[in-house]
Amino acid sequence: MSEATKEAQPAVLRKPRSNGMIAGMCLAFVGGMVGMAYAAVPLYAMFCQITGYGGTTQRVEQYSDRVLDREITVRFDANTAGVPWDFKPVAREIKIKIGETTQAQYKATNLFDQPTSGRATFNVTPELAGAYFNKVECFCFTDTTLEPGASIDMPVVFYVDPDIVNVPELKDIKTITLSYTFFPLEREKPVAAAPKVDGETTTVNSDVKAGG
Repeated sequence: MSEATKEAQPAVLRKPRSNGMIAGMCLAFVGGMVGMAYAAVPLYAMFCQITGYGGTTQRVEQYSDRVLDREITVRFDANTAGVPWDFKPVAREIKIKIGETTQAQYKATNLFDQPTSGRATFNVTPELAGAYFNKVECFCFTDTTLEPGASIDMPVVFYVDPDIVNVPELKDIKTITLSYTFFPLEREKPVAAAPKVDGETTTVNSDVKAGG
């Protein structure tokens, strides 16, 4: 074997090892991107809850400590996406003072001849106002099961943060719309009746109408 061949041989042997290293790095990169994609979903939801991005309302534990001498109209919208319910607000709109804590009421009735379940999502328009629409109590993200013909009252307690008037884009806002959409929730077995609390399950029989 010539000297030239001996010198070239280590380079040839190193080539498959280098290709394997590059392939491993590519696989690790792809795996990391997939993991980030899955993690992005809850992180994005958390981001929306904190900032109000995308019209996501804020969830708070305390009532407003300020009420301005200025009124704003809040409209209520109700939609269903695959749930056989008659779902609507009791009042289509109300006029309140900015900072005033108020309760509104929605109502849902199961029009199907079998128990059906749903879960509501929500948003606010204009989207920028979501960061200043504070909900103290609501039925969003609560798994709810209605028996055939059953109805349930669904309250939402909220206020519009007085700081909204300090935002240049919102300082002259006259109307905010709160919209809920119920989506179907698949169940393998009936769920026993439980208190209606955010994140828990509520089951309503046909001969009982739940109150707020």
